[in-house]
Amino acid sequence: MNRRIFGAFSALTLAFGLAVPASAQTYAIQGGTVHTGAGDAFVGTVVIRDGRILAVGADVQVPAGAEIVDAVGKHVYPGLFDAISGLGLTEVGAVDVTNDAREQGNFNPHLQAATAIHPPTEHIPVARANGITISMAAPQGGSGAIAGQASLIGLDGWTVEEMWIDPGAAMVINYPTLGGGGGRGRRGGGGGGSWTQQEERYEAAVTQLDEWMDAGRQYYQAVAGGVDVRRDLKLEAMVRVVNREIPVLLSANGERNIRNAVLWAQRQEIDYVITGGTGGWKIADWLAENDVNMILSGTQSMPSGSDASYDEAYANPGKLHAAGVKIAFATFNSADSRTLPYEAAQAVPYGLPAEAALDAITKNAAEMLGLDDRIGTIEPGKLANVIVTDGNPLEIQTQVTDLFILGRSVSTDNKHRSLYDRYRSRPSRRVIS
Repeated sequence: MNRRIFGAFSALTLAFGLAVPASAQTYAIQGGTVHTGAGDAFVGTVVIRDGRILAVGADVQVPAGAEIVDAVGKHVYPGLFDAISGLGLTEVGAVDVTNDAREQGNFNPHLQAATAIHPPTEHIPVARANGITISMAAPQGGSGAIAGQASLIGLDGWTVEEMWIDPGAAMVINYPTLGGGGGRGRRGGGGGGSWTQQEERYEAAVTQLDEWMDAGRQYYQAVAGGVDVRRDLKLEAMVRVVNREIPVLLSANGERNIRNAVLWAQRQEIDYVITGGTGGWKIADWLAENDVNMILSGTQSMPSGSDASYDEAYANPGKLHAAGVKIAFATFNSADSRTLPYEAAQAVPYGLPAEAALDAITKNAAEMLGLDDRIGTIEPGKLANVIVTDGNPLEIQTQVTDLFILGRSVSTDNKHRSLYDRYRSRPSRRVIS
């Protein structure tokens, strides 16, 4: 990925695109089976210091003064990554005042989800308890084509600033739909009418997207050439896209819409990942040939249409993987983020290898989005997002016993667990005869 820096346009990224320093506490996770995501599992030690992985191996020297975490008989994994979520943006879906995931208007490339995140949300501790340590909080577009910038956050912090890893990590674009099979698609021909009318709306929507891309290029050329232009925050954001400084999360569902989105992204010469991906299996070989990466919506969903197989959503990931398409999973909302490992697990009986399912909720999305130098695996130098479990994270009975986010030891307590404990200990009702 071309990470060219463009003067003032990248100043904000340089200021805020680094992880907030974590506690200086040093931890040594000892005796567990370590699944680094970058090689074979082994029994060993993971050392965490200053928010990062300091060392990992079978024979690691534990620094003096380190706090020991006993992981004997347990497993150590990279923290799970919800590659597109609404965590921190939505509290109660049916209550408008608790939703801050979208803005008015069709084109908002300058907006960053990070500015709207509410750290005390009840959804974050619940997600953490299931091993999710990192999230790409993404704006929802509604009817908008360019929804704004998705923000990479660690799921711990009193303030938004403490959670930020990269507030402008990717641009969210909802590619126009044409005809049926739109799924999560937002704009274009899906509004009904004759086929000609649908095509006209689709072409008009694509033309608007093209105009924004062209405007970003022209703005960059003008400023780079020393032309005195009025500052435009929207176009500055588009510069980062057309210069391939950040990837595009390109929403498309249904084989026709996915193919159209890929061809558009290729024509624009941008870095992108297809998101949603419903029905992608129908063109799996073509996607593999075009080196397309996909962040899939949940497997636990209804078929895309009345003529679709009942198990379409379960089988889609396995068929894509078998064809050679790199996949990741995401929940696309706030309340369901806790189910991320089970979305991946549901695909395993339908053809997705278990190891590939685990990769799809850890390192794959990091690689797709150009973030693998910071997250996704347990390797020295990377941000310390680590979970300790009593089993495989894909198994619903598995418990997360220890949790580290940006090097901080974080409690797994949450409202769900407290309610469970409360009612489990409720005295049985005595029946009076």
